[in-house]
Amino acid sequence: MSDTRRRVKVYTLNEDRQWDDRGTGHVSSTFVERLKGISLLVRAESDGSLLLESKISPNTAYQKQQDTLIVWSEADNYDLALSFQEKAGCDEIWEKICQVQGKDPALDITQDPIDESEEDHFEEIPETTHLVELPPCELGRLEEIADLVTSVLSSPIRREKLALALMSEGYIKKLLGLFRVCEDLDNREGLHHLYEIVRGVLFLNKAALFEVMFSDDCIMDVVGCLEYDPALVQPKRHREFLTKTAKFKEVIPITDSELRQKIHQTYRVQYIQDIILPTPSVFEENFLSTLTSFIFFNKVEIVSMLQEDEKFLTEVFAQLTDEATEESKRRELVNFVKEFCAFSQTLQPQNRDAFYKTLANLGILPALEIVMGMDDLQVRAAAIDIFSYLVEFSPSMVREFVMQEPQQTEDDVLLINVVIKQMICDSDPELGGAVQLMGLLRTLIDPENMLASTNKTEKTEFLSFFYKYCMHVLTAPLLANTAHDKNSKDHPEGSAKINPVCPDNFQTAQLLALILELLTFCVEHHTYHIKTYIMNKDLLRRVLVLMNSKHTFLALCALRFMRRIIGLKDEYYNRYIIKGNLFEPVINALLDNGTRYNLLNSAIIELFEFIKVEDIKSLIAHIVDNFYKALESIEYVQTFKGLKGRYEQEKDRQSQKLNRYRRDARSLDEDEELWFNDEDEDEDGEAVERRMDDDFSDSYEKFMEAKKGAANGANGANNAKSATIPPASPAVTSNTSSSSVKTVALPATPVVKTALVGLVDYPDDEDEEEEDEEEEQSPRKRPRLSS
Repeated sequence: MSDTRRRVKVYTLNEDRQWDDRGTGHVSSTFVERLKGISLLVRAESDGSLLLESKISPNTAYQKQQDTLIVWSEADNYDLALSFQEKAGCDEIWEKICQVQGKDPALDITQDPIDESEEDHFEEIPETTHLVELPPCELGRLEEIADLVTSVLSSPIRREKLALALMSEGYIKKLLGLFRVCEDLDNREGLHHLYEIVRGVLFLNKAALFEVMFSDDCIMDVVGCLEYDPALVQPKRHREFLTKTAKFKEVIPITDSELRQKIHQTYRVQYIQDIILPTPSVFEENFLSTLTSFIFFNKVEIVSMLQEDEKFLTEVFAQLTDEATEESKRRELVNFVKEFCAFSQTLQPQNRDAFYKTLANLGILPALEIVMGMDDLQVRAAAIDIFSYLVEFSPSMVREFVMQEPQQTEDDVLLINVVIKQMICDSDPELGGAVQLMGLLRTLIDPENMLASTNKTEKTEFLSFFYKYCMHVLTAPLLANTAHDKNSKDHPEGSAKINPVCPDNFQTAQLLALILELLTFCVEHHTYHIKTYIMNKDLLRRVLVLMNSKHTFLALCALRFMRRIIGLKDEYYNRYIIKGNLFEPVINALLDNGTRYNLLNSAIIELFEFIKVEDIKSLIAHIVDNFYKALESIEYVQTFKGLKGRYEQEKDRQSQKLNRYRRDARSLDEDEELWFNDEDEDEDGEAVERRMDDDFSDSYEKFMEAKKGAANGANGANNAKSATIPPASPAVTSNTSSSSVKTVALPATPVVKTALVGLVDYPDDEDEEEEDEEEEQSPRKRPRLSS
């Protein structure tokens, strides 16, 4: 199984016409009893599992492409490919396939496929199903050849026949020879015909033809033919661009000639597909699927060859981090790594995983840390692109690296801090780089992509690291731009506060908006860590300074930050807001906005509407007690009147609750008389009386003490004119049963509870009914129960 000749990758073509890698293994051809025939078997090199079991059917069309590929279709829309590591292995399996089908191994296709849609018409057009006869390759016959090539594109059968004819007679090279003659003679009509011919041959979608057309000695002539589009007045100069403008730069000399040739070929074929050929129509979109596959397999091969050359990549990273390396050379090295990563996007997930692990082992992250801190803008931009590839592929790999750094370096040069500083110092007026970096930071600190990690403590460890070493760097511009707002409480309510530090510079405002967006994300996802940070730094007060900014988008970002905090309905945050009187800047912004009906107005009203609908009692009481006078004139929405209504309803409910527990002296006297009557009824037995003597004396003394205390409380309540709530009511206790101990006391401060409708059966009433039931078992009635 260690034979590298038989080592292959198995690919299947998906619905998007992209090749999916099914794994790497070793191929063999053997008789399978179950399938009743010679079959291709591929067993995975990792665990020996069966990746492919495919019977070599006599009627299946197999194609050999690029000397190391065998492609075939097993069913409708199910294409398979074997990519061999070595040409010898491909030739060996190809001979076996041809032997089973009785075909000549010299051919690159074993069958002539018949399109099902044309089978019904097979008898109607017998003349077109025979071999296509090509006209002689002469200047005078170019128009005839062009018409023939164009006419077969609509018929899959005729496309196959024409492709075989072109291959068998070496026709392509003869046509390209005519191109050179036409160009020397400046024969525009002939050149226009050659454009149609070459374009049509590309649309035949045959890998065997591509191998000829894209070889070193033919590809520039193919590009030349495609310059003479009849729709253009003057031909394009694609060859001039490819030979003079486009330069192949070797940052480290590539000694492998095959690799160099593959790189040149891939670049030129990609240029043909992306630049020269017009965008295919809906009817033509599948004509170039084989061309896409050709480029795909080339890129896979290039990445694999470079990845296996450890000496080459080691030298790249050594020069990249070497201080002696010239700036121009370093720029080329970074651009090479960037393009290398871009090529890797064509790899399948498991291969991409191995690719990035190779880069990580070679020191890609420490290298980026150095290059991202350099002054060269192009180098920094390319380094950011590379960093984005790494973060998008594996945030955990980046997190693991940065958590090891504090043991080896200072805070200032930590990779994440370098990224944050790049974001803060972005010189682009539109902050394009800062926006990209903010997205990468957000990915790194997102707990959602930490959950799937095998390391269960990754979330806790990384967030602790981030808030300890990096959060102060992120918030530094925000704190610096809001540092001197010390006298906000001195401003009269409703005044327009102009803070001299509040950023008027558009670029600074944009940067602060990005930072606030990231902090808002933290509030939503980090709970404990961000809560501690906000409390310790009094961060919300500093953020709300930005409500004064002349840039409305920045004021909205500050408001959104507060809205997310309130949206958590966390009483710790609510107490922090109340203690700091942090609604004041928001209400001032609402009043300063006046009658303008804009986004700021709507966002502030939505904040208060949320508090009302969610019935956040502590905030409602704070807003009404402190700001209602300033807000009562706002009548175009009912939000603030609704807050006041809820506040009043809660006060009424608390007052009613108090009255249920309040007793007067008359009710106590009636209870006392009832108690004595109950005692008289119990005097008919001396044994019972003797047994009750001790209990009675103790209970009676406690009852009288309770009576006096309750009478005093009731008299005090009757004399009072206001509906204030006493700090406490006397407690009634029993020494006979611990379950009867009940404190009938109200809290010193009412718990604010508001209802939309006055007549509501509140949940608290159930507790009060339970208290009433327990009072029925109070000590003053206990002698009756014991008689």
